[in-house]
Amino acid sequence: MLTLHAWSMLIFWIIFMEVAILYFAAAVVLNFRLVTPKAAWLAYVMMLGGSLLAGATALFQDASYDQPLLTSYVPLAIHPLFLVGALVFAVGALLATGVFFATVWRALPLVTFGAAIAAIIAVESILGGAIAYIWQFLYVIGVVKTVDAEMYRVVWWLLGHGSQQINLVAMVTSWYLLAHLTTGAQSASEKVSRTAFVLYVLFINLGAAHHHLSDPGVTSAWRVWNASYAIYGAAIGSLIHAFAIPAAVELALRRQGHGGWLGWLRYAPWGNPSFAALAVSLPLFGVLGGITGITFGTEQLNMMVHNTLAIPGHFHGTVVAGTSIAFMGVAYAVIRLIGLRELISAKLATLQTYVFGAGMAVFVVTMMWLGYFFGIPRRHPDVSATPLVTSPLLEAVMGISGVVAVTGGTLFILLAVGTLLFGRHRERGPALMPTTGGGPPPGFHSEPHDLRGTLTLCLIFLTVFLAIYATHWVNLASLWRIG
Repeated sequence: MLTLHAWSMLIFWIIFMEVAILYFAAAVVLNFRLVTPKAAWLAYVMMLGGSLLAGATALFQDASYDQPLLTSYVPLAIHPLFLVGALVFAVGALLATGVFFATVWRALPLVTFGAAIAAIIAVESILGGAIAYIWQFLYVIGVVKTVDAEMYRVVWWLLGHGSQQINLVAMVTSWYLLAHLTTGAQSASEKVSRTAFVLYVLFINLGAAHHHLSDPGVTSAWRVWNASYAIYGAAIGSLIHAFAIPAAVELALRRQGHGGWLGWLRYAPWGNPSFAALAVSLPLFGVLGGITGITFGTEQLNMMVHNTLAIPGHFHGTVVAGTSIAFMGVAYAVIRLIGLRELISAKLATLQTYVFGAGMAVFVVTMMWLGYFFGIPRRHPDVSATPLVTSPLLEAVMGISGVVAVTGGTLFILLAVGTLLFGRHRERGPALMPTTGGGPPPGFHSEPHDLRGTLTLCLIFLTVFLAIYATHWVNLASLWRIG
């Protein structure tokens, strides 16, 4: 069940949704039919078949084979059918990205540009995973006699880390989309926003090195360069987006006549479930996922959290508190705009977003707390059996908040599927995004803008960032005494 959970949530659900976003960004935003619908259907069948084959194999294989979990390292005895399923899924996903690239043949709006960046990273990530699993498949069936385990880990993490960077870029793209759909926001400087996306292509997958910070087979220079200095290029890109997206919302609301230092925030569409997803996803990802990604990915600081429960806390702060909430907001918008159905209850959908976000926020914080301060390990069936000081209260809070989040996630499924089946029909509206040649009014990018509110919010975020980062170094110094 843990294997099924890991692959379903970290690989299959995420990549299926990202392919859907690629198709949406290419066909709907550009108002252009997919170039090869038959190839798109073939890709869907391959992805669905591969995921079902891998999942069924994990559930029904006999005890002579090992469970791959997510990190299916050599020399685990992985069932060949599981590897075949993973490879078929990967080929289908690659075919889907090919359909996307074939469709995007003209100038791209910003949202489509972001989706294209996600697709580029997807190709790198999925190719890395295909190389790793072809290598492992040949090893399992006896064609390849030996595999260098450290080299396999380096190649495998192109998939393990890269697949999470696909959803990072798709999430940021979704933020721009949600900001535009709910407030009419447009980036104050598309050149800067696009540059931030390009930084992801250049640097973001180098961060895979932070999964090797405790490996003896790679040098310290390799670890420090890739996990520290090089990854800062991607961090700069994220900081640019962290300013550009709320700035676009602030400009849109000020153009609607809502002023003041932070007064414009009062008039944001908080009751719109898609805007609620943006408002919840962005800060939760930034604080719980982004800050911990930098701290936990620093070689020295990683020693305090390596293989503790804090690491899954970071994962849930990114993929769940960040990405999944953003994807929920996109789903609500697409159901209305493309499915032409009014949500069964917009108020309930908005409440669902806040409930899911609140549950995941507490869940992530307690998980990180238990790992960081109590050293509770990850990947252990019973933490009570370990000779550690535990905190039953925090464990209980983590469990309860997890149930709250699952309740919110279940409500999302019921609302989404229920709306598609029973929602009131609505008329087709105008185009979602400016087509080629459209964009902001003349002079928009050259005129001065009042962004006091966004600047204040970003300075608060940076203060929290510095405080958390500095605290980690202070704690490390207290554990690692010299002299």
